[in-house]
Amino acid sequence: MILDTTFIIDLLRKDPASVEKAASLQRSGEPVLATAVSVFEVWQGAVDLKDVEKRRKIESLLSSIGLLPLDCDCAKEAGRVHDECYRRGVPIDPEDSMIAGIALTHGQAVLTRNVKHFRQVRGLSVETY
Repeated sequence: MILDTTFIIDLLRKDPASVEKAASLQRSGEPVLATAVSVFEVWQGAVDLKDVEKRRKIESLLSSIGLLPLDCDCAKEAGRVHDECYRRGVPIDPEDSMIAGIALTHGQAVLTRNVKHFRQVRGLSVETY
């Protein structure tokens, strides 16, 4: 299961639904993963944080889950996804295309609150919380 950026941010903010879903995933033993794209998205908002404790929590959470890179195969799939959504008139953010490309390449579902974008991707399994 790939944790989308929205889930990671909600978990850091201790959103009750995300905390409950994280506990459920932990009990199930299902591997939880993040993508390099989500690290970028989370970190771009954290770099200017002067609160050392918040930065530590972000680093701790990100280091506690598996990380999938945006390699060449994933990037190609992301490009295909982005183009297909655009051609169908339902464009999605490039970052979401990259996360979807990684998920499809690795046969993983995406856990997100942003179902509007991810549900546009054909063949992608999407879960929410």
